[in-house]
Amino acid sequence: MNASARRDTNSVDAPPLPSKVRAARANGREAADHCARVPDRNALGLGMIVGIDASNLRAGGGVTHLREILGAASPGRFGFRKVIVWCGAETAAQLPARPWLEVGHEPLLDGPLPSRVLWQQAVLRRKAPRSCDVLLVPGGNAQVPFRPRVVMSRNMLPFDRIERRRYGASWTGARLLALRQLQARSLSRADGVIFLTEFAFQSIRPALGARAPRRTSIIPHGVDARFRADPRPQRALSACGADDPLRLTYVSVVAPYKHQWVVAEAVARLRREGLPLSIDFVGGLEDSVSAERLRAAVRRLDPDGEFLRLRGAVRFQEVHEFYLRSELFVFASSCENMPNILLEAMAAGLPIACSDRGPMPEVLDDAGVYFDPEDADDTARALRALASDHELRARCAALASERASSFSWRRCADETFAFLAELARRPAAEA
Repeated sequence: MNASARRDTNSVDAPPLPSKVRAARANGREAADHCARVPDRNALGLGMIVGIDASNLRAGGGVTHLREILGAASPGRFGFRKVIVWCGAETAAQLPARPWLEVGHEPLLDGPLPSRVLWQQAVLRRKAPRSCDVLLVPGGNAQVPFRPRVVMSRNMLPFDRIERRRYGASWTGARLLALRQLQARSLSRADGVIFLTEFAFQSIRPALGARAPRRTSIIPHGVDARFRADPRPQRALSACGADDPLRLTYVSVVAPYKHQWVVAEAVARLRREGLPLSIDFVGGLEDSVSAERLRAAVRRLDPDGEFLRLRGAVRFQEVHEFYLRSELFVFASSCENMPNILLEAMAAGLPIACSDRGPMPEVLDDAGVYFDPEDADDTARALRALASDHELRARCAALASERASSFSWRRCADETFAFLAELARRPAAEA
């Protein structure tokens, strides 16, 4: 599958809805109220309006996605004259200035979760019908009955039972279980759902049951231009030494499903074999148990700090510098929806040793060497293969760079607004 191509998945694996559900959608109060209160701006030649509920976006990949698609978008090409974003101050400060973009700072969205839920229920419920023709909910949690609404599926972890179990009987485990219920309800009640990968579509849609949305699209993310770099010449391992080892990098938060301690064990084994390697672990600490597990591994395997380096959290605006200094990238996650870090490493022209789980093979395809992220022996095998063969590294880097070129924010924006236009133009009774 070409992960960069938008897929209309409605002709495949989309069972017809029961007649009672179709009738409810055609005649329900939500549809009637929406049609009664909102004029058909498109039919009147006024141009349509997109509303974006960014109440759940405050930092990280969700804000990056919103900022980048708005920066790359040309809504007028798809019949839209205005885009309204409702968000908190932190998100508002990161959005681009565009003539068709109206950023509505909502003070309640600067507060904790209860105030954001209150805003959705009490404020957005009134604003959306008066303001827009279609509502996009990129955070995945739609709490208003507005139609048509499009929800993005961004988080795989709540839907992966095996990965969820890694958190045990903890607050995070309970939170993930609650998120699964909330997001499943939001996705199943949406008029359209955007998935980021084929893997996510195939994994999450069955969990929605008979009420799975009939209109879905697979629209991958793009990658920021500052990550893009031509593949560099690869050094032979014989040109590396203790004072100038082959430089590996793993960028990711430290979490149970990221397996940094397995990578540390694999690198240490290769060092014992005489391979001159070092690795930078770049990323903040998501939970204390995983953080201590990684620290303990580093203390045991490299007490003098010679080759296992914990760099900690790095500002997103600066993280590309680690890619540019690296010679070999490692990505050992076992749970992703859209692996943006992997895509960044591909764009940076790096050879990649990659986890064989989830959507990683879909995104990287044949441009890397895969391993079991929970098996230190298998991880060491993949790293050994790449480290020992500079020609293999060069081939993988070239393939990864070429493949990354098909992931762009312009394409993501165009496909997103095309899907929104498709839903906005459909009569509410058909949603």
